[in-house]
Amino acid sequence: MENGKFMKENIVMEKAFAFSLRVIGLYKFLVAEKKEFVLSKQL
Repeated sequence: MENGKFMKENIVMEKAFAFSLRVIGLYKFLVAEKKEFVLSKQL
């Protein structure tokens, strides 16, 4: 299988990566804006 074709069809990996970026953003928001450290460490 071609590498380009493999990357294009791997929708699960793309969605998992997008989700992980959202979790990182949530962690940064909780620490910076809400000063919540316990819940943010559990993410």
